[in-house]
Amino acid sequence: MTVIDKPSGVTSHDVVNQLRRHFGERRIGHAGTLDPDATGVLVVAVGNATRLMRFLSGCDKTYVGEIVLGSSTSTLDAAGAVTGTFDMGDVTIEQARHVAAEHLTGDILQVPPMVSALKIDGRRLHELAREGIEVERAPRPVTVSRFDLEATDDPMVLRATVECTSGTYIRTLADDLGRLLGGGAHLRNLRRTRVGEFTLEQAQPPDQATLLPVSTAVQHLPRVTVDQTTSDLIANGRVLPAWSGEGPWAVFAESGDLLAVYERFHGAEAKPVVVLIGAETDQPR
Repeated sequence: MTVIDKPSGVTSHDVVNQLRRHFGERRIGHAGTLDPDATGVLVVAVGNATRLMRFLSGCDKTYVGEIVLGSSTSTLDAAGAVTGTFDMGDVTIEQARHVAAEHLTGDILQVPPMVSALKIDGRRLHELAREGIEVERAPRPVTVSRFDLEATDDPMVLRATVECTSGTYIRTLADDLGRLLGGGAHLRNLRRTRVGEFTLEQAQPPDQATLLPVSTAVQHLPRVTVDQTTSDLIANGRVLPAWSGEGPWAVFAESGDLLAVYERFHGAEAKPVVVLIGAETDQPR
């Protein structure tokens, strides 16, 4: 697997295609789409690591960006057409922080934007939006653990830092903040700085990407090490006694190779959901 610092102006799928050429490997997928204008951490699974994507896709994320007060757009960000302008010159940073803390932090319900990749009746919302179609979207629960706002040199621009669960739309937070302040707002310069334990410090441009061990994909899971006898059972997909905690568990051989990921099964047992014996490399095969 690898951690990419996605540039602006390309889609996450564009990055995947670039990495397929770069590594000579077709089995590549990413955990968590970034909009074309957004930049930052894109966690990409390569080769055998694609089998571990389910353990990456639900990780919490951190973003930084700018919220522009006084104008709303069709896409809720700077890429869209302006749909409304508002006099918000009297809004203070204290008021914005109060609204963010009171209404947009913690466990909240969020309506996905029409420009999102979410599917409804088999169609992605952004495809419908391009056709001028708007459909009802049910609010979805998300958790925003941090929504910090700072003033900038421009009184109409606030710098935002957001820590949230997977599936949170930062552009929707910006739009909601503007409405709750009595006007409108949109998002610009969004940058993702963290996905789970992966940060910008580890990220590389797509054309300079290097591979990390497959086990990096499950470094956030509880780790257990087993002896050779148990390794042989795992190679045959055997159900085993559960280890301490709730799981899932990343199971390693004494040599340090990742063998499998197990999940709790029937209370006191654990079953393999991914078996990777001999797959402790992302090198194309």
